[in-house]
Amino acid sequence: GCTVRYSGYLGNWNKLFCSNGNSKYPRLMKLGKDITLWGLEIGLLSMTKGEAALFVLTPEYAYGQRGCPPSIPPNTTVLFKVEVLDFIDSEECDTFFELTCEQRDRLPLEKVLKVAATEREFGNYFFYKQCFKIAKDRYKRALSILGRSSSGKAEQSQINASKLLLFLNLSLTYLKLERADRALKYGELALEMDQGNAKALFRCGQACLYMREYSKSRDYLARAQCIQPFNRDINNELKKLA
Repeated sequence: GCTVRYSGYLGNWNKLFCSNGNSKYPRLMKLGKDITLWGLEIGLLSMTKGEAALFVLTPEYAYGQRGCPPSIPPNTTVLFKVEVLDFIDSEECDTFFELTCEQRDRLPLEKVLKVAATEREFGNYFFYKQCFKIAKDRYKRALSILGRSSSGKAEQSQINASKLLLFLNLSLTYLKLERADRALKYGELALEMDQGNAKALFRCGQACLYMREYSKSRDYLARAQCIQPFNRDINNELKKLA
């Protein structure tokens, strides 16, 4: 999936026929599904995040002999100005979710962790675009695949490290969704794995403050402050509580 800012032109860069340049947050699109122009697909696959390019696509790489009436006449060369804002490789995720539960269980842990990390990346993408419900769903999808049984302490430790990040992400996302009860639940799950995690203590403190459980909030925030005494966010939350 990639986020692209694009403008399509006819002629000598003088006739605009499509653009998403006015969109503050262009949506995430999938190559081959949302982006189907062969030339554009090939071009985008050659680019890196943050890169801008100009592409001249002859008809066989664009709209063919028929064109796309009324905007694009038959047999037309089109011009595209594109900028790759973000890129997340979702191929392994797509393949993973097509497998049966038995097939997933047989996969090496390394692959499962990679899929979970990519799903978390998607969650982060939607979180920063302020699409909190979609972000929450992507984090939960990542969490759902980490429930497999491990074959030893080393494996479980890797699974737990991945889960911890997701618990923290979910706690913050539920705070944004104004579901403090759920935010507290995921903050506490993070603390079960790492009782000295300042971020988890802070999230729990925020959730309790939102629910007006002031003494509980003070307890969490004071513990967070002991670990990170100069953290401005923690100190500001304690001021708010006071």
